[in-house]
Amino acid sequence: MVAKAKKNTLEVADSNKRYFGLSLPVLIGVSIVVLVAAYTGALSADLPGTFALMFVIGIIFNEIGERIPIWNSYIGGGIVLAYLGTAALVYFNLIPQQYVDSINLITGDMDFLTFFIAMLITGSILGLNSQLLVKSIVRYLPAILGGVAGAAILGIIGGLVVGVSPSNAMISYVLPIMGGGNGAGAIPLSQMYEKVTGSPSADYYTFAIAILTIANIFAIIAGGILNKIGESKKNLTGNKSNLMRKADEIEEKEEKASLSMKDYGGAMVLGLSFYALARLFGEYLLPTIGGIAIHSFAYMIVFVALANAFGLIPNDTRQASQAMQSFFTKTMVIVIMVGVGVDTDLSELFAAITFGNVLMALLIVIGAILGSAIVGWLVGFYPIDSAVTAGLCMANRGGSGDIAVLGAADRMGLVSYAQLSSRLGGGMVLVIGSLIFGLFL
Repeated sequence: MVAKAKKNTLEVADSNKRYFGLSLPVLIGVSIVVLVAAYTGALSADLPGTFALMFVIGIIFNEIGERIPIWNSYIGGGIVLAYLGTAALVYFNLIPQQYVDSINLITGDMDFLTFFIAMLITGSILGLNSQLLVKSIVRYLPAILGGVAGAAILGIIGGLVVGVSPSNAMISYVLPIMGGGNGAGAIPLSQMYEKVTGSPSADYYTFAIAILTIANIFAIIAGGILNKIGESKKNLTGNKSNLMRKADEIEEKEEKASLSMKDYGGAMVLGLSFYALARLFGEYLLPTIGGIAIHSFAYMIVFVALANAFGLIPNDTRQASQAMQSFFTKTMVIVIMVGVGVDTDLSELFAAITFGNVLMALLIVIGAILGSAIVGWLVGFYPIDSAVTAGLCMANRGGSGDIAVLGAADRMGLVSYAQLSSRLGGGMVLVIGSLIFGLFL
């Protein structure tokens, strides 16, 4: 009787288990329907059809990745497998080309990634105490510079080991890795290279994007490792949504608001309106300051932070924005990871994998972690959270890399700081790069 009771209990537990909110039979049924429709060509390549396929691919890889020992603890779990697994499917031509094109259209030309980041920025900043926000942003730039310095030191040391000169280690390795991604880093750096040397920008860009891709993989893996360290060493990390060590002394508890569906809709409109305001300044009113281009997301962070600091947003709308951020973080991130995976060229990565390149990229990422963690600690940050945002989010492929790193590190609440790294930090690296190019090329 006891054994039978235990068996019944297990059966109930299994039947109640959910995979991305679905029971196992429902998930299997949904997956079969979508995949059969896709591989027979019956599934449309429009928004609903493409989203259906992206969700199914992402959920399957995510659920597998969360259950693989070591991988789920140290490599980033399901989020990272969704990214790399999708990239492998594209590399081996296992996704019909029409859906590869439609996924690229949604995440590329239609830029769903930007929509995703805009929602995360709004919710993460409005969720912070205004006093805490001001204090943390003021101290953040030194942490970024600490990461760049650490990357440069270990990059030069690695170069000496594999026979790369210090100047070439900086120009060909450190700058593209720490430049804030592809569009904000590798591309403008290659244009600088062409202007200074007269050689085609493609000569620089081809290698820069390859070494950046290797570093991006290391940064994602490092995010998962740092998260695991934070779980065992609680004093090295905060609550995953702030950087300040003494945040508990500043933050005040807010009364929980009773939210309706319209509150969530209003929060979405608010986030998109902040994005529109940022685009107005970034593309039309004040695209550059002192000759330096200011990215729209940098403006958006400033505007949302000011609105929070001056108490312009009602408490219920702030809480709805936080809830929207949580929804996107826990659900739509799967779609983003599939889109990023489709956009990752594994052949490009494989071509650049040599002992020297891998060692250099690894050392630069480690240097970024150490430099940002040490300086972050000195200015009052938790070292792990500082290393993830001011370090790893400088050493990846920009916006998509930020999401992958934060997902692996389970710190989506820090997306605003990650964007400061990719945008403002990337701009700082471009300034450093122009000086280095002028001196050594």
